[in-house]
Amino acid sequence: MSDHVSIESVGVVGAGFMGSGIAESSARAGARVLVYEPQQAPLDRSREAISTSVAKAVSKGKLSDDEGNALLARIDWTTDLGALSASTLVIEAVVEDEDVKRELFGRLDAVLGPDALLASNTSSIPIAQLAAATSRPDRVLGLHFFSPVPVMKLVEIVVALDTSDATVARAQAFATAIGKTAVRTKDRSGFIVNMLLVPYLMAAVRMYEEGFASAEDIDVAMQLGAGHPMGPLTLADFIGLDVLYAVCNSLYEEFKRDEYAPPPLMKRMVAAGRLGRKSGRGFYDYSPAAVAARP
Repeated sequence: MSDHVSIESVGVVGAGFMGSGIAESSARAGARVLVYEPQQAPLDRSREAISTSVAKAVSKGKLSDDEGNALLARIDWTTDLGALSASTLVIEAVVEDEDVKRELFGRLDAVLGPDALLASNTSSIPIAQLAAATSRPDRVLGLHFFSPVPVMKLVEIVVALDTSDATVARAQAFATAIGKTAVRTKDRSGFIVNMLLVPYLMAAVRMYEEGFASAEDIDVAMQLGAGHPMGPLTLADFIGLDVLYAVCNSLYEEFKRDEYAPPPLMKRMVAAGRLGRKSGRGFYDYSPAAVAARP
């Protein structure tokens, strides 16, 4: 396969919220998609989540019944890493841990064909360090999607030191094919969005931690005063405080600048399991009773 052939067969490693969203968006654009996890349970959750998302799109008239069924038919789920061997692009969307990702990239490199591209959805880990675990650093790059993937239009194409121009062109074509707007960034921790977003979010956490203003007032102020669709603490809860904490640490490790350092409250909240919306509690309470009681 030449570098100019469109990417048609997509492998997604990681069946969580982000991986499932990437799979859905790719399949919606007509790609064949294979989602891999070593355990069956997350694959079952992924299948259910994508089915629910597609059903919602059909009910809103965004897809016809036939289009929804065809989309789902283009996605398969597997516990066999070797089944990804036919993929022309594999996107990794596993836990934000460099050691885990490096080990995985080494295994994927051994399984994939020589022309396949290997991309990471990491939000903060240097791509060059993942590429070093492979024999194809020219075909490794970052494809950083935003949550929720089927809705958010942006993808950051992260160009590492050894990423070839042909690889970037193929990634750009893929992003366009699945309806995303791609921006290119060099391989520095945080890329464009998180490098700008994290200091803002951490300033809001520090403001709340110091008792300067309530969480609700901080969020309303930024919604109504700056035109943001959601306030910084609501957004932190949506991202997941564990994910945000890992991104902060990665940024601080790279730049050693105070605005990237997570405040002590973040560490305590993560240790207490208050991870935001996904755990039911973060800066806000997401239990059914609490949500029902809100004005």
